[in-house]
Amino acid sequence: MPVRTRLIQALCAVLAMSLAFAPVAEACTGMMLQAKDGGVVTGRTLEFGVDPQSDIVVIPSGYQVTGTLPNNAKGMSFKTKYGIVGANGFGMQNAMLDGMNEAGLYVGLFYFPEFAKYTPVDGKNASKGLAPWEFGLWALGTNATVDEVKANLKNIVLAPTYLEVLKTVPPVHFLVRDKSGKSIVIEPIDGVLKVYDNPIGVMTNAPPFDWHMTNLRNYLNLSVASPAPKTIAGVTLTPLGFGGGLAGMPGDFGSPSRFVRAAVFSRAALPSATSSDAVTQLFHLLNNFDIPVGADGPPTGYAGAAYEFTAWTAVADLATGRYHFRTYKDQTIAMVDLKAALAAAKGKPLTMPMAGKQPIVNVTADLK
Repeated sequence: MPVRTRLIQALCAVLAMSLAFAPVAEACTGMMLQAKDGGVVTGRTLEFGVDPQSDIVVIPSGYQVTGTLPNNAKGMSFKTKYGIVGANGFGMQNAMLDGMNEAGLYVGLFYFPEFAKYTPVDGKNASKGLAPWEFGLWALGTNATVDEVKANLKNIVLAPTYLEVLKTVPPVHFLVRDKSGKSIVIEPIDGVLKVYDNPIGVMTNAPPFDWHMTNLRNYLNLSVASPAPKTIAGVTLTPLGFGGGLAGMPGDFGSPSRFVRAAVFSRAALPSATSSDAVTQLFHLLNNFDIPVGADGPPTGYAGAAYEFTAWTAVADLATGRYHFRTYKDQTIAMVDLKAALAAAKGKPLTMPMAGKQPIVNVTADLK
């Protein structure tokens, strides 16, 4: 068989394998805003090719957690020091996809296909082991600030634990920030947890964070200001309307493009008076990343996943301790006050489905 033919067959085999394990969630976008009163709010979208069946979970301090390792082995054991509110996935209480704690620390889990590589576990490090989806619970349960998380990363190992519901070891990375506005990205690269400072506060998916920051240099021409009129050969040309300064900004749903748009929109946003006002503003900004069913389909030739869509969007007010969310089927913004929820929990975890049905208000009677 000719070498070229063998090469083509090998490439086809690799492609077929990659399609067989194609990602089901890879379009999440995270942003932050800081209000004039100093309050920090952070928000993100959660995209999935299937319904993630997320619940709102409230976990009090003193909650016992045991890490999940490959082959059903037990890993790290710890108790939460801080109360937590957030969103889980597939009804798994310890699968904290997004959340905040009562100290004002936030953690978001984002899909990281092709690049995530976890640490093998053995008898020497099993006592530090956690499944990737348990990182958020550990970080929020035992740390109060970004600096604490960075200092305590040496105490944990993220293991390549298989998640049965997704039929894979989920490849993920993490966004961490606190109520001061400090923000970092943590990525499992070649078995090591790499930490990047994230001053612009933006997060999407693959490639690694440092690549995205380099890619931003390709878009230094972007501006929210419209271009000035220009005279060419005696003819004065004026803009056809507003928005021309953003010509060339990528508009697809790919991770690099969303990172650029999120960086532009979050930097251009006018400061809100209070963090509560910033919550509403951030929901508006995240509208730019909302994916309706049918707009972002699976790869050609892959029949194992449905169209990806924005299952839910969440915004955490780190100043007030309020966690806000809306879902694909219910765009009403709902809120959980963490302090009040912990008081109601009385030391026990609480859960509530995020799912709802969009109310449509008949205002005909208000016409005058």
